[in-house]
Amino acid sequence: MRQPRWRPQRTHAAAPPSAGGRQRDKRPPKAERSRHAGHPRDRGDEPVVLYGWHTVVSALENPQRHFRQLLATENAARRLADTGIRLPIQPELVRPDALAARLGPEAVHQGLLAEADPLPTPTIDELGPTGVVLVLDQITDPHNVGAILRSAAAFGVAAVVTTARHAPQASGVLAKSASGALEHVPVVEVTNLARALEALRVRGFVSVGLDSEADFDLAAAPLKTPLALVLGAEGKGLRQLTRANCDVLARLDLPGPIKSLNVSNAAAVALYVTRLKLILPA
Repeated sequence: MRQPRWRPQRTHAAAPPSAGGRQRDKRPPKAERSRHAGHPRDRGDEPVVLYGWHTVVSALENPQRHFRQLLATENAARRLADTGIRLPIQPELVRPDALAARLGPEAVHQGLLAEADPLPTPTIDELGPTGVVLVLDQITDPHNVGAILRSAAAFGVAAVVTTARHAPQASGVLAKSASGALEHVPVVEVTNLARALEALRVRGFVSVGLDSEADFDLAAAPLKTPLALVLGAEGKGLRQLTRANCDVLARLDLPGPIKSLNVSNAAAVALYVTRLKLILPA
């Protein structure tokens, strides 16, 4: 079997030609790191909309959530009372059709809707140099991002890194798909993904980009922490500059006739493979 070919891990990277080709120091100034690597998008005063039982209850149990409004049907309010959850805000009783009118007929609200402030958005500099992080390269489908966050919470991922642009807001459909995972997995928003990967590299992370056309299987890679798994958008995959800033590219070998997975499924499989590799002896 052909042995995996790793690219040498870099301690710094040259700026791409579009940035003028200027060489960057190993550790950029702190102000620059904060501006490019971890600055959150400007949301203004826009609230986060949360709906569905698991989503809202997980938020109610999170002391970092600050609520503006909590709407509940009579049945949902009774169920909340039966659970014994200490509510940070008293629910306003509404009819189910009022929630459906607000969210749309296809939203499965289960009698609960809340408006809250966005959670604090950490920077890459605030991440501990341990564990596994997921890096999302302009994945725009909120269902996929929510499902990825749910898998991230299940596998104990330290953080999910996403772009401030070309990414869904942590609200509504995404929050419902995440089923409470937003309260457990920090989401780091960056303005420039290539610089974010560089910042992770400076902190000791090895970046592994998932690519179905890569030369070797993820299961054959000698993985170690801290590790950043990088996933590309549906159809497009990883962008060229993102690929260039990964330390290695790897694929998921699948035994069946279908050789590609939905990105959220691929994330779950990659996290499982990674967990086995990091726990089992080489």
